Amino acid sequence: MIAAARVEDPSKLADTIAFNLQIPVEDKQGLLENLDVLDRLNRVAEILESETEKLNMDRSINSRVKRQMERAQKEYYLNEKLKAIHKELGRGEKNELDELKKKIDSAGMAKEVKEKALQELKRLEMMPPMSAESTVSRSYIDWLLAVPWKKRSKEIRDIVTAEKILEEDHYGLEKSQRAHHRISGRAATGEEPQGVHPVLCRAARRRKTSLAMSIGRATGRKFVRVSLGGVRDEAEIRGHRRTYIGALPGQIIQMMKKAGTVNPIFVLDEVDKMSTDFRGDPSAALMEVLDPELNHAFTDHYLDVEYDLSQVMFVCTANVLHTIPQPLQDRMEVIRLAGYTDVEKIQIAKRFLVPKQVKATGLTDENLKFSDEALMRIIRNYTHEAGVRNFDARWPTSAARYRAASCRKART
Repeated sequence: MIAAARVEDPSKLADTIAFNLQIPVEDKQGLLENLDVLDRLNRVAEILESETEKLNMDRSINSRVKRQMERAQKEYYLNEKLKAIHKELGRGEKNELDELKKKIDSAGMAKEVKEKALQELKRLEMMPPMSAESTVSRSYIDWLLAVPWKKRSKEIRDIVTAEKILEEDHYGLEKSQRAHHRISGRAATGEEPQGVHPVLCRAARRRKTSLAMSIGRATGRKFVRVSLGGVRDEAEIRGHRRTYIGALPGQIIQMMKKAGTVNPIFVLDEVDKMSTDFRGDPSAALMEVLDPELNHAFTDHYLDVEYDLSQVMFVCTANVLHTIPQPLQDRMEVIRLAGYTDVEKIQIAKRFLVPKQVKATGLTDENLKFSDEALMRIIRNYTHEAGVRNFDARWPTSAARYRAASCRKART
């Protein structure tokens, strides 16, 4: 700059500035060959203006990087100080990460799942503790650890006991013998019988879910239930990807976490009432869940790893068949439950409904008794249904009226 300021000749000024510029040799050669002094000065001015813009941008970037480095150094210093304080208190972050690693090692995960969990744990270790990414990674690892990978329910393989439980809970339900056959096959081979899963349908208000609960009692398995009525989003089955805010696994993985075992009784209730819209077809996602050839590698979008559902006993309930897609029906064993006869309803009332409602209303057998003729009259004149739901609902009103009349008589 000093040398250029002392030059008075325009031609020499252009040559002096061009000589000191950090530009390619071809550009310098072009300036040297240009004999027009004014044109040469204009060309040098353009080059200087371009270089000035580059320099200003470089300074701005350096300033920004410097501020970020200062902020990063400050966060690093505070994080290290915080780690030291936690270490003195005996609850350091390192100890927490070590605990997570021990849980991953003892969870019984498959090799691929374990590698993914350890990789995510390594990423979590490199992240700042207060960042949003660390929260997402920690939630993902917690879900991987919460889902059962090897814990099983100790099953009851006594056929006589299973048959007794099924008969106690469901009088006259001959179709429960199909569940008894599966229990028998399990007891004989020690393995889950291969084939399609049972679906209880065509039984309007006939205690389909309670039958599944009885199967759980008879086999000693945990019982979980998901209601699919009105479900329209495929993500309810497969879950959301972790890139979405507030993402969660699907109902299948959530209920497996609730069961805590790899072999529960899993009830998919009201499977005929699923819907379809722009968010996907949940019945199509459900086909992989119920297909015994595919569900050993079920993939939830949130977990993004294969999860084995082959040891789960799925029981679906439905009232009608025509709303269930045919490909989904092909993966089910349809068991049609006919309605109760009048004689069966009387026996159910005497064994279950009367004792339950008498106890619920605070009465005793001395206050109120029902004859077979009275029960038959209620059945034939007031409850025209396949099951016993309305039949059961009639009791509180009748018993309450009787009790109110007894109280008025006592006051009189």
